[in-house]
Amino acid sequence: MIARIVACVALVSASTAALAADMSTGTGSSLNWSGFYAGAQIGYDVGGRAEYTYFQIPGSDYNYNHGLRGFLGGIYAGYNHQFDNGVVLGVEADAWFGDVHGSSHAPGDDEFRAKTKIDRAISARARLGFAVDRLMPYVAGGVTSAHMKFNEHLNASHYASAKKSLIGWNVGAGVEYALTDNVSLRGEYRYTRFSKKDFMTDITDEYSLKSYTHDIRLGVSYRF
Repeated sequence: MIARIVACVALVSASTAALAADMSTGTGSSLNWSGFYAGAQIGYDVGGRAEYTYFQIPGSDYNYNHGLRGFLGGIYAGYNHQFDNGVVLGVEADAWFGDVHGSSHAPGDDEFRAKTKIDRAISARARLGFAVDRLMPYVAGGVTSAHMKFNEHLNASHYASAKKSLIGWNVGAGVEYALTDNVSLRGEYRYTRFSKKDFMTDITDEYSLKSYTHDIRLGVSYRF
């Protein structure tokens, strides 16, 4: 899975860089992307996953496994430095709130159902882009911290719950276009893989969670 994701990101970045190279006259960008910027973004998780392993019983009927979907929105800010050859290096931080969620019945007991919700996250990333006048394809990667809620129900009534922080890494690729010398639009794909999280619910049931998200995001920013 990870190898395929890295390959997809590499393909996207290579394709956009090739397009940029075709468009370039060889003299570099007339628009300089250097400087601080801040913006807002919206997005949708198109294919995340949450996989739970129940510790108390090996091979348990309560090993929940479900997809994650949902909208998100937030802000981002960063700094770019453009070199004479058109290469752009930058750092960026972002925060979002939303409702990325999913649920599933216990595979061996339909009376039990679990729900996962990721309602906010923050990330710090490095970016590498190539500027061709007002167009800049880029790749990015860094670390992410997210807040997760786990709720388990028995016949639609509350049974157990937990709230935990998830830590992981992210990688992605996108294209940014400057509408004016200061205002830019961008589209981005981002994959986030969270480290395995062992946790205990409020009734002392113990689970291990593996999770990831696939986001498509649109953003608009102002460069100062």
